[in-house]
Amino acid sequence: MANYRRPDVSGGTYFITQVTYQRETWLCSDLGRKALREAIASVKRKYPFSIDAFVLLPEHFHCLWTLPIDDPDFSIRLRLIKTHVTKHYGNQLGINQAVSLSRQKRGESNLWQRRFWEHLIRDEQDFIKHCDYIHYNPVRHRLCTNPQDWQFSSIHRFISQGIYPPNWGRDEIPEMPQVIWDD
Repeated sequence: MANYRRPDVSGGTYFITQVTYQRETWLCSDLGRKALREAIASVKRKYPFSIDAFVLLPEHFHCLWTLPIDDPDFSIRLRLIKTHVTKHYGNQLGINQAVSLSRQKRGESNLWQRRFWEHLIRDEQDFIKHCDYIHYNPVRHRLCTNPQDWQFSSIHRFISQGIYPPNWGRDEIPEMPQVIWDD
């Protein structure tokens, strides 16, 4: 079995991508959004973190999380979010994907891919590129023409706070990070 080494920087900011099992498109449903929102709120009460940027797509999400100074463990947060959604909403979501024998042995469901992608943000430029990637992602996936048209995105907060201009991403594609796991 692979031994994945992940960074653990207290107070670090991480870009995270989580994909649904077999890329089932349930995340943007009313119930999927409710389940994820509730799970994040529940986990944040015990394991605080800030969500700097977020985009929810039908079968995956991208986010930037900043952890507290005394706690570098983003993995437990993501695991607990996935567990909460599975435990409290798994049956209601009605996903019909078969669960492999390997997943059954591990007690895994048919909602989430086992692994996730993470990247430790190195500096302000890296942060900006990953925010831009998050907010432009619905356009990349041809879910909308302009980033502002996608409702499940923190781009609306960025625009209202003056971080992005109202027409951000409409006329030119922002510079993207070199390595992202998304396709």
